[in-house]
Amino acid sequence: MKLAAYLFFICLLYATATRAQNDINSIKGQQAIQLNIGTQGIGAAYTYGVGKQLALRGGINAIPIKANDVFKISGFNSTSHVSADFYNLHVLADYTPFQQVSWFRVVGGFAYFFKANGNARISPSDDYKYGDLTLTPEQIGYVDLNVDWDGLAPYLGIGLLRTFPKRKFNVNVDLGTYYLNKPEASILGTGLLTGNDSQTDQLQSNIKDYRWLPILQVNFNYKF
Repeated sequence: MKLAAYLFFICLLYATATRAQNDINSIKGQQAIQLNIGTQGIGAAYTYGVGKQLALRGGINAIPIKANDVFKISGFNSTSHVSADFYNLHVLADYTPFQQVSWFRVVGGFAYFFKANGNARISPSDDYKYGDLTLTPEQIGYVDLNVDWDGLAPYLGIGLLRTFPKRKFNVNVDLGTYYLNKPEASILGTGLLTGNDSQTDQLQSNIKDYRWLPILQVNFNYKF
C-alpha cells in the first residue's frame, strides 16, 4: 500500500508539473505585430494566439522587381526590360505540435494574390538593314511576354523559433511554399514583330507547371 501511494504521489507531481509547464508555454491570448522580409518581398502581419498551441496570422506582402538587359538574343541587337509584381493578402495558422519544443511550428493557410504577374519587353536597339531597306527600331516594333498567376493560393510550410517573444521582441523564420494558380500567358508584338502573337500557345505550354512559389522569410515580432 505504501508503494502504491508513493507511485500515485509521484504521478500526481509529474502531472501537476506538466500542466504548469504547458500553461507557461501556452500562447493563448498573446498578440504581436510582425515585419518580415524574404522571397515574397517585404510585409507586415498581426498574430493572435487562439489556443494553447495555435496562433492565427493575417498580413500583406509585396515584391516589385524591375531590371533591364537581363538577357540577350543571339543575332539580334536588343534591349530588354523585365518586371515582376507579386502582392498578396494572407491568413496563416501557426501550430506548435509539441509544447515542450516551442521553437518548431507547422504552418498552413492561403493567400489571395490580387496581383501576381511577370512581364518581359524585348525591343530592337539598332536599325535593321534588309537589302537596300533600313528599318528603325520604331518600325520593327517590340514584343511583350506576359504571365499572370492572380487568385487564391494555398500555403504549407514549417516555422523555426517561437511564435511569440518571451518578453517583447524576437525573430523567427518561415520555410514553405505557395501553390499558385495555373498561369495565363500571352505574347503581344507590334510593328513587324506582330507575327510573334502566334507563339502564345507555346509559351502557355512551356510554363504550365511553373506554379510553386518557395518562401524563405525572416520575421521580426513585437509582442504587446
